[in-house]
Amino acid sequence: MAGGKSTGAKRTRPEPPLARLAGRISRHRWWVLGIWIAIIVAALPLFLRQSDNLTGGGFGSPRSEASRAERAAQASFPDRAGSGIAFVLVPESALSPTDAPETLDAYQRKLSEVEGAGFSPAARAAGAAALVRGDVAIVPIDLAAGAPDAIDVADDLRDSVKLGKENEGRGVTPYLVGQPAMWAAMSELSQRDLQKAEAIGFPLIAIVLITVFGTLIAASLPLLLAAFAVVVTGAFVFLISFELEMSIFVSNMATMIGIGVAVDYSLFILARYRQAIRAGRGRDAARAEALSTSGLAVTFSGLAVIVSLAGLWLVDNRTLQSMALGAMIVVAVSILLALTLLPAMIAIFGHRVEGDGKIKEWVLRTLSRIGSKVRRRGSERESFWHRWSHRVMERPLLAAALVVALLAALIAPSIWIKTGNSALEQMPKDFDARVGTEIALEATGEGFDRIEVVATLPVPPVRGEEAATDLSRAIASTPGVTSVTEPLVRGRTALIEVSDAARAAESPASEKLVDRLREWTIPAWAARSGGSALVGGEPGAAVDNRDQIADSMWKIFAFVLCLSYLVLLILFRSVILPLKAIAMNLLSIGAAYGVLVVVFQWGWLDFLPTFESKGALEVMTLPLLLAVVFGLSMDYEVFLLSRIKERYLAHGDNRRAVAEGLEAGASTISSAALIMVLVFLTFVFTGVASIKEIGLGCAVAIAFDATIVRLVLVPATMQLLGRWNWWIPGWLDRVLPRIPLEGADTRPARKRRKA
Repeated sequence: MAGGKSTGAKRTRPEPPLARLAGRISRHRWWVLGIWIAIIVAALPLFLRQSDNLTGGGFGSPRSEASRAERAAQASFPDRAGSGIAFVLVPESALSPTDAPETLDAYQRKLSEVEGAGFSPAARAAGAAALVRGDVAIVPIDLAAGAPDAIDVADDLRDSVKLGKENEGRGVTPYLVGQPAMWAAMSELSQRDLQKAEAIGFPLIAIVLITVFGTLIAASLPLLLAAFAVVVTGAFVFLISFELEMSIFVSNMATMIGIGVAVDYSLFILARYRQAIRAGRGRDAARAEALSTSGLAVTFSGLAVIVSLAGLWLVDNRTLQSMALGAMIVVAVSILLALTLLPAMIAIFGHRVEGDGKIKEWVLRTLSRIGSKVRRRGSERESFWHRWSHRVMERPLLAAALVVALLAALIAPSIWIKTGNSALEQMPKDFDARVGTEIALEATGEGFDRIEVVATLPVPPVRGEEAATDLSRAIASTPGVTSVTEPLVRGRTALIEVSDAARAAESPASEKLVDRLREWTIPAWAARSGGSALVGGEPGAAVDNRDQIADSMWKIFAFVLCLSYLVLLILFRSVILPLKAIAMNLLSIGAAYGVLVVVFQWGWLDFLPTFESKGALEVMTLPLLLAVVFGLSMDYEVFLLSRIKERYLAHGDNRRAVAEGLEAGASTISSAALIMVLVFLTFVFTGVASIKEIGLGCAVAIAFDATIVRLVLVPATMQLLGRWNWWIPGWLDRVLPRIPLEGADTRPARKRRKA
């Protein structure tokens, strides 16, 4: 009693929701485990079939000019033959007049297995004549109305016909060419590379986890959760693919992101649990603390990743959307696993996940116990990270300037960034689809993927036919055109096919020709004739895809930045910290862009066998890298700042809170980042070019983000800003929902003392 007033009964803080969840899971741990096992058993058959309905296409938009041209051509010429794919048959020597037709019969039988597919009589006769002469035969494949999609046909043919080197020595070596065949080949390559990446990645991650935790049981739990996340996501992808067009690359993206985030989230929670155990807490209390602190950080960092990936849905591109959807699903599943199955497994295994993690070998000790060496100052034991943070904060301006200067130097090459979109050049030089396309180009002098011009002719009909002929002549005189077909006219619609000398539809030469036709040739013809025309075909679709993504980048930036800011604002209740986090993430992303330009555009690493520069980055790399890296960088930002905020809420000393937060979280962040970098690097050394670019970009960005950014720039800037780090207007503080950390009062200590 003081001043005649009774203090009354002391009110206890309510237990955080995640701490209550930890208690319930502990009591029902066997039920939780049983439910997840049942989910995996049900998901596994679907996971094994996830690629059944995936497509190598999906790069175009229904509203693009090329798509509108294709619909117009189909409406006016529904019986038009052609598929955009062809067999290239290379004879070892001239065939006899009897052997040539028999050879084509064999491939005709393969085509007959696909409903509506076959050779036209004219194409068959021309192919046989070429084989008799000993020349390369290019035999187009026709698809009748109602036949499967051309990419699916090419995919089936790749399964049933041995192509390239696999069929050498049998008189004729077959290849499958054309843009649909390119994407079917890319599907095969991506699946093959995915298996390699998993075979390499899981053992490397296991080594790091054993190093970190020192026990096989503790190390196996994050790997188990990663495998579960990938399997469940694969099942979702299979089911969704019945309703939405899903790209074959969704499997690579889901696995790449899923392994990384599932392991990281498990590592954060498991490491916090073990720290609590070492601090003397009971197992129930340690599980509650781990979930209410690191579990909360995992939830918000996962939401930040999902928000970032959702920004890709602003691009009307089914490939990007499906890759984003797969990654969003695997992140959501990883969060759910980390908050439910992981604490259940911790409760089941008990002391077997609480090993001291001491590894005798100096390499393993260096990886797992970085920053663990201590020294005494008086009666106080200070860790390496405690001393490190104070040294950085003693000269914060110098530390921040050095880091920004380094990142600026890495960002500089991105000024010269160029993008392209080539399936052909992503393939190894000796891969059958690439070899066959080059053989066809050498034999004909022009690319197989033609530009299609679909014109709406003026009236009356006679004038329309004259206009079609005039358009054909104008196109033929356009620089870069090698041949033009006679106009196919039906009613007021004309179809003209245009060839150039480009190796592939997405080559710079083809794209420039499409731009030239759209910007000069077609407008000039339309002005004098009164008609209109659309430029499509695979080259037109490639240009539309390039422009569509480029025009959407600002939308993705705005969406990702605004929603990520909102998520961090709610969690940290600070106006400044989210802005600083976004700025730092952009520095890491910019550095990654710069490294990609140096490696994949300028070719500085072409002396290594795994790299081959193409003079440009894949057009989809830029938005994917932005969304993925921005989201994943938030993992480390949220984890580190949540530890710092815990300490700041406890005593209100900014400098001390930074030192204590860095001391508590730096080792875990370093280990988690190392795992994530290893995951991405496995795709660098096994993937096709687009996957390599994403893998290297993410690895570089995460490496910089988790080291010089989080461990140097964060403490330096927090020291410079001081209490401004935690500033929030009073009205906003009252409006935002309060997210308690381990049941702490969300007001800083200095405010509580005034209350």
